[in-house]
Amino acid sequence: MIEQISEDMQNNVVALCAHGMVSHKDYERVVIPTVEEKIRLYSKVRFLFVLADDFEGYTAEAMWDDTKIGLQHLTAFEKIAVVTNTEWVKEAVRFFGFFVPCPVKVFPKEEIQSATAWANE
Repeated sequence: MIEQISEDMQNNVVALCAHGMVSHKDYERVVIPTVEEKIRLYSKVRFLFVLADDFEGYTAEAMWDDTKIGLQHLTAFEKIAVVTNTEWVKEAVRFFGFFVPCPVKVFPKEEIQSATAWANE
């Protein structure tokens, strides 16, 4: 499940939190409409993605959805912050961050306030 985070966020920030197993339906219902609406309103957006303690992973289709939305809107992102203590996610973000034309940072869960501040600035 993915839910929006709105507390303390600037209007041009897409802020989401993932719980459990993230699926295609989560992208269809929450991620894609939220990202596309923010891009329509602001053209450039910032992205904060928090992986909750109960995060389990992504289905294959959700991983593909993530790739597609990233490629479709590659130049629309000003910065991306990912908050997680999950090692494989940290490594994946660092790897794919090299291919994204904006700053990408991984923050440990203990630094969620720093991640929020960075996404908002």
